[in-house]
Amino acid sequence: MKIAIIGTGYVGLVTGACFAEVGHQVICVDNDPRKVELLRTGGMPIFEPGLEDLVRSMTALGRLTFSGSVAEGVAKSEVIFICVPTPPLPDGGVDLSFIEGVAREIATSLTGYRIIVDKSTVPVKTGEKVAETIRRYSPTKIDFDVVSNPEFLREGFAVEDLRRPDRIVIGTSSPRPGAAMREVFEPFQAPIIVTDTNSAELIKHAANSFLALKISYINAIAAICEAAGANVLEVAQGMGMDERIGRRFLNAGIGFGGSCFPKDLSAFIRISEQLGYDFRLLKEVQRINAEQMDRFLGKITDTLWVLKDKQIGVLGLAFKQNTDDVRTSPAIELCQRLLKEGARIRVYDPQAMPKARLVLPPSDKVEYVDTLEAVAPKCDALVLATEWPQFTKLDLPTTRKVMTTPIIFDGRNLLDRTEVESHGFIYKAVGH
Repeated sequence: MKIAIIGTGYVGLVTGACFAEVGHQVICVDNDPRKVELLRTGGMPIFEPGLEDLVRSMTALGRLTFSGSVAEGVAKSEVIFICVPTPPLPDGGVDLSFIEGVAREIATSLTGYRIIVDKSTVPVKTGEKVAETIRRYSPTKIDFDVVSNPEFLREGFAVEDLRRPDRIVIGTSSPRPGAAMREVFEPFQAPIIVTDTNSAELIKHAANSFLALKISYINAIAAICEAAGANVLEVAQGMGMDERIGRRFLNAGIGFGGSCFPKDLSAFIRISEQLGYDFRLLKEVQRINAEQMDRFLGKITDTLWVLKDKQIGVLGLAFKQNTDDVRTSPAIELCQRLLKEGARIRVYDPQAMPKARLVLPPSDKVEYVDTLEAVAPKCDALVLATEWPQFTKLDLPTTRKVMTTPIIFDGRNLLDRTEVESHGFIYKAVGH
């Protein structure tokens, strides 16, 4: 099928490339001319495993093209996916101005029937507003349908998630777009759930909020384990073997971050309030997540006492492994709080340092290094802040020799306590 993707961020670019891979003809549209030119010349604006090679191969085959014109995308497509940002507002709501702007551009570009698909994460009833906007601004009153198709991609695993989805949700109030949407997704051989539009929009917020709840739950259990002398890793294993619970998202740490969970959690609380429901449970999830950073910083200050002028090495800046995304990253927040206490930090991340420099500029207090081995020399402590698998290969004997004091704070429970302590380190983890 002929498909347009409006927006080439993490969701849009991965979606467009994977659609092209299964045989669709895809045009990706973005309003940033520099990004469009970068993609046309084989560059990549984001890091996502497997994406760069996929985009280049699909571009070379002619199945994937790039444009700066919404009108061109509309003209060349049967189905138009809206994948633009929906950033948070100060009150916890969602800024829908990008969605509204794209809807207006689509309205003035329609020349025949099209299916417009909301793939961005949006509040319930957004589909109704998109349809209303297109009707209002379309000069020719062309027929169209608006469909909700929420994305469930994990940054760092997005290509594989789209290739092998566990479910595909299609929300529509009209039977007309059903066959076309099934044709779009038929190559992915996943269960397709067809709902009304409002239910589809709620599914994404409900799912992400539940996963955030699961993370905060195990972090609360971690606090209890520390007080009781128990081991949260063993507790999580025992819980996770219950098939009703499952082991995924039961990893204690310094809290969740990124562009989805914090934003979607706040948005769902705000949506619920607007609908007349006080979602106190999710407010508690937020509180526990914030407390987890306080607890971890407390471990550092309790051990090092005075942080002023201490040299601390921080491993990881991205909000999670396998991405360069530092939006709402707990690792960045931890760095900022260490600096506020007067510490000097030396930082390393395999992918996120270019973006981290924009929010955590280099200075006499912030040093960026190019290798994992360059972090530890003369440090008073090391902090593992992102769960990159490379960090499990830390050369402990060499690291011990070059540090001023052999202390490791493991905010992601990546290392084995017995092994670390056998090399003479003081080891502080989360929940054990």
